[in-house]
Amino acid sequence: MYISGFTFVRNACKYDYPVVESINSLLPLVDELIVCLGKSEDETEALIHSIKTDKIKIVNSIWDDTLREGGKVLASETNKAFDAINSKSDWAIYLQADEVIHEEDFDTIRREMEAELNNKKVEGLLLKYVHFYGDYKYVGNSRRWYRNEIRIIRNNKKIRSYKDAQGFRIDGRKLQVKSIDARIFHYGWVKNPYHQLEKIKNFQLLWHSEEEVKRKVEDVPYDYGVIDSLKLFEGTHPLVMTTKIEKVNWEFTFDVSKSNLKFKERILKLFESITGHRLFEYKNYNLIKK
Repeated sequence: MYISGFTFVRNACKYDYPVVESINSLLPLVDELIVCLGKSEDETEALIHSIKTDKIKIVNSIWDDTLREGGKVLASETNKAFDAINSKSDWAIYLQADEVIHEEDFDTIRREMEAELNNKKVEGLLLKYVHFYGDYKYVGNSRRWYRNEIRIIRNNKKIRSYKDAQGFRIDGRKLQVKSIDARIFHYGWVKNPYHQLEKIKNFQLLWHSEEEVKRKVEDVPYDYGVIDSLKLFEGTHPLVMTTKIEKVNWEFTFDVSKSNLKFKERILKLFESITGHRLFEYKNYNLIKK
């Protein structure tokens, strides 16, 4: 079984993406790792080259910023990376630059890929998400956070990244996937408030004109307090995140006993906590029933 990894990145230093941690969490699982390296305004290229491994293959890229509408450029860069993986690959594991896999889940991921290797009905594997917010102590627990996403796919070039690279499609339809008991730790909402402000400005430019962004986004440090509901994280972070967590240089606290959820959201959240079922949940995949 040959496994490829693939990711894309641009301006990781400028926006404080944990891309080195992300890549290092993926390396033990793969035989090769494709990094689609966008032309950056910072030291991202040197950062990627500093990773000590012979598994990385860099694909240099210039982002097509005309693909602004709907964040399509993110899907374009994802596809560039996927298209560069080895033709002999059986599975391809995809991470974005702010996503990390916990070493506790390595064995599960390997076992599931092996188990479904010859089951062509399974076009991808669905992983669970842990979304950190504001600080490494808090995770989002409201309906605004997606619970699952496809992060392992077959080496089938008919599979394409979808819209803003949130999921995948094959010939325009959703993939048939199996849910596995492994997690993606998402750190996109944990960084210094000044870096978060710059990241938000940059992402808004993928959907809106520069003039619109100037009107919509205030030039002040991001206010993490504007959030509906959080809970304390119970568990451990991936070991690759240790140094980054130790370097936290901002403070954020949140009273988890309180929330800013609207009445309808409170009812839906209560129902989910009792039944485990999320009503009206958008699913970017078709789940294969066991």
